[in-house]
Amino acid sequence: QVQLVESGGGLVQPGGSLRLSCAISRSISSIYVMGWYRQAPGKQRELVAGLTSGGRTNYADSVKGRFTISRDNTKNTVYLQMNSLKPEDTAVYYCNAEAPRGLELYDYWGQGTQVTVSS
Repeated sequence: QVQLVESGGGLVQPGGSLRLSCAISRSISSIYVMGWYRQAPGKQRELVAGLTSGGRTNYADSVKGRFTISRDNTKNTVYLQMNSLKPEDTAVYYCNAEAPRGLELYDYWGQGTQVTVSS
């Protein structure tokens, strides 16, 4: 079953904006932390933004001041607002949820959405 689904990626020019969405299945409960990660070709997957169940956020230094993570609990959706995009932001962006699954703490992952920043 698909439990996290990203959308909103695409091709944008430098300086442009995109808002990514992550739809969370109702089957996932008690989420501790939501996060957005990205992976560019030849690079390791890196944390871009995190959001705790208590509402605290943290960001990678490279995106601080430009990206914003938020969550709409009613819609069960997490967003990543990306402004002032740069070519270096080009990557596949993945939604992540840390939540209990059975007796384990499990990392759920979406399939990813491509963001390309280019003229």
